[in-house]
Amino acid sequence: MLTRAIKGLEDVISYTVVMPIWQRTRPDDPNDEHAGWYFADPHGSPVRNAIGLGGPFPSSYPGNDPDPHLGARNVRELYEHAGQIGGKFTVPILFDKESRTIVSNESSEIIQMLNSEFNDFAGCPEIDLQPEDLKSTMDEVDKWIYPTVNNGVYRCGFAKSQEAYDVAIRELTASFDRLEEILSSRPYIAGDRLTLSDIRLFVTLLRFDEVYVVYFKCNTRSVSNSPTLLNYCRNIYRMKGVAETVNMDQIKLHYYCSHPDLNKWSIVPRGPDFIRLLTL
Repeated sequence: MLTRAIKGLEDVISYTVVMPIWQRTRPDDPNDEHAGWYFADPHGSPVRNAIGLGGPFPSSYPGNDPDPHLGARNVRELYEHAGQIGGKFTVPILFDKESRTIVSNESSEIIQMLNSEFNDFAGCPEIDLQPEDLKSTMDEVDKWIYPTVNNGVYRCGFAKSQEAYDVAIRELTASFDRLEEILSSRPYIAGDRLTLSDIRLFVTLLRFDEVYVVYFKCNTRSVSNSPTLLNYCRNIYRMKGVAETVNMDQIKLHYYCSHPDLNKWSIVPRGPDFIRLLTL
């Protein structure tokens, strides 16, 4: 969504937003406990989390839509239509409406495609988010940002031992400080221009204070208390079209209501209203 907005592809690539709260994808099969993304049902009954607790939550929110292509009830059915049985049935998905199949479900691959493969139709083809002269720097920062920050928050949140958590939070904290230092000397993570490395970093930082600090126990640092990172997020959020891609209410609903093993009753914390900080 973010890359699509920055490249000016809103009139070229349509999108469908799935519901934020995971549901069982085979509710009538007691032996199939898979829970995942599902499409809105404007006429459906209120739902609870995947183990039947919390809520009740609406079966449709403003901006969430039924599947317009195959009439699938959930994302799992899209994968199975494409012949992909098993797996995690993840989003985002780049879906080809002509062949009615999945082109890619890898976010890093999708944003690269949006950056380079649709320039003939893009509103901002001159924007290159993967410029050749910054590629080596992008590769360098991506090597440590992904495992310690993008994936680091999940390593903290889903750690199965104190030792695993301690390693993950130590690496995350060090990387936060490293980011603060790097961005104090240049506007973007790889140099003087926005790149895909910033896209990947921004989406994690955007969720950090509202979700990861509390839910994933990443409380050694926060964006709101890191002046350089806060300004960095603020600058990206204010770019044309970016704010329209962010729905913090649904981000929080997804995290706090989709993992019953972490939050059995799907209680969603109030605050800290990070989006307000980005608009000041």
